[in-house]
Order: sequence, then structure tokens, then C-alpha cells
Amino acid sequence: MTTPRAFISFDFDHNEAEKHLFVGQARNSRTPFSIEDWSSKSSLPLIQWEQSIADKIKKCNILIVLVGKTMASATGVAKEIAFAKVADVPVFGVYVDGADETSNLPDGLSRSCTFTWEWNKIALAIETCMGIGKNK
Repeated sequence: MTTPRAFISFDFDHNEAEKHLFVGQARNSRTPFSIEDWSSKSSLPLIQWEQSIADKIKKCNILIVLVGKTMASATGVAKEIAFAKVADVPVFGVYVDGADETSNLPDGLSRSCTFTWEWNKIALAIETCMGIGKNK
């Protein structure tokens, strides 16, 4: 099996540091996935950003949402989740920056698919999304 590719969705204005920490830890973990840094490097007109991000998400196997305390104001995250759903890319969330079960979730992200930042939970979610260990 090839290594699953993950798109990381996060609140750029509030959780960029957590995104860098998450990516760094992922490289050193035994969690079976790779992260491509496909964040937009420059500001684009909305229609170009939407097309670019939708295309990048289609190339991934999983979308991981880093859920911070200010997630309700991150409209781009909700759009990325919607793009993933259209492309049939599984989505799950990981609480960061002190967020927890009482924090707001972006539209389209299920509370039952969002959990604390623990690599064993992330690995299990990836395995579940990829159908590893399931009878097909």
C-alpha cells in the first residue's frame, strides 16, 4: 500500500504555529501518512483559491482539520471540508491550541470524528479512513 497523503486544514490567522508543530511531529511519528504543504503561498482571488485548493484536496487521501478555539471564524476551513466531501475524501479533526469538545467546529466536521491530539488516535483514524484492516 502506498503512504496516504493528507491535506492539513487549519485557521491560518490563529493556528499556523500548531500546523507547523503538527507537521513536524508527523514526520517523526510512526503514523502512516505523508503531508504535502499545499497551503497557498500568496493571496489569490477567491475563485482561483477555491479551484486551486479543490484540486489539491482531490489529490489527497485524507483531510485533517486542526480545530483551534477560534474555528468558527475560519471560513476557508469550512470550504476545504466541503471540497473534500465533494471529492469523497475522508475528513477528521484534531483539537489544538486548547480547543476541546466544547469548542465550535467548522461546518461539515462531525464532533464524533474530532479528537485530542494523540498520535495513536490519529493513526487509528487514518487506518479507518484508508480501510486498512477491513475486509473489502
